Amino acid sequence: MSYAIIGSGAIGGALAKRFSHSKIKAVVANRRGPSSLKSELQAFDPTVSAAEISDALSAEVIILAVPFGAAGDVAQLRNDWSGKIVVDATNAIEFPAFKPMDLGGRPSSQVLSAQFKGAKVVKAFNTLPAAVLGDEPRQSKGSRTLFVSGDHADANEKIASLVTSLGFYPITLGSLDEGGLLQQFGGPLTLHSLIHESPVQE
Repeated sequence: MSYAIIGSGAIGGALAKRFSHSKIKAVVANRRGPSSLKSELQAFDPTVSAAEISDALSAEVIILAVPFGAAGDVAQLRNDWSGKIVVDATNAIEFPAFKPMDLGGRPSSQVLSAQFKGAKVVKAFNTLPAAVLGDEPRQSKGSRTLFVSGDHADANEKIASLVTSLGFYPITLGSLDEGGLLQQFGGPLTLHSLIHESPVQE
């Protein structure tokens, strides 16, 4: 699988670090262009490198590490997202109140999924603070847990496998209207630091 991280903020940087440490190739892109990422990604070269957004969108798996409100701008870069797995790592937060956006009761990932026509959208990587996400996931008692939700079993399985490869313990919750609702900002599984207590895999 080929991977791209769209967004170079706290979450994007944390993911880039984990990809690099796990020796999984990925590209990172933002709207400012590759030159803006040169110093940030230097320590991760050559496993993780900067790319133009147009090139990053050719990846099979595209991880959205942008603000929720900016996801629609990314969606507009393609008319058809068929064949892509789009990983929703966003949180729908209303600033400056820092409270969940009013989405009329819809899971935020369903709202996002409607914008990415044809894509298989999977919710993941949004429930840990960036500092924890970027830190070593294998702890003395086991591995930190990450949740995976989506409406396509094959896409869920691929992202759960990626989560494992990055050193975390995946728990697949099911569809976006079930697991996705639990994972979104304000839900019971957001900003957790659960550790799956099992022998650490070397």
